[in-house]
Amino acid sequence: MIHHVQVACPAGSEDRLRAFYHGVLGWAELAKPPLLAARGGCWFQVPGGGELHAGVEADFRPARKAHPAFMVNLDVLVPALDAAGCEIVWADPAEIPGRRRLHTYDPVGNRIEFIHD
Repeated sequence: MIHHVQVACPAGSEDRLRAFYHGVLGWAELAKPPLLAARGGCWFQVPGGGELHAGVEADFRPARKAHPAFMVNLDVLVPALDAAGCEIVWADPAEIPGRRRLHTYDPVGNRIEFIHD
């Protein structure tokens, strides 16, 4: 099992990330240990196990190809993404037969994949 995945973010983007990962996706925010909290960023509990850590990177560039992928109920997620105005890019079903998938981008531009469970 993976304990966590980390995505990079620019300094000062925590509120936008909270609005997406907690507000749109419904993931609970986790308290960072004090020494790490001083560095900025934020952590979230991924439903079903594991964590997503958003860490401040001084020379931030969003990950447009590399990405984490999460198993979710797309029938629940898609309306939430639509309501929040998030871009939804459906994956070609021929790429991985039998897997309904989509990509979106977090508020700082990192690519995130969701696979229907």
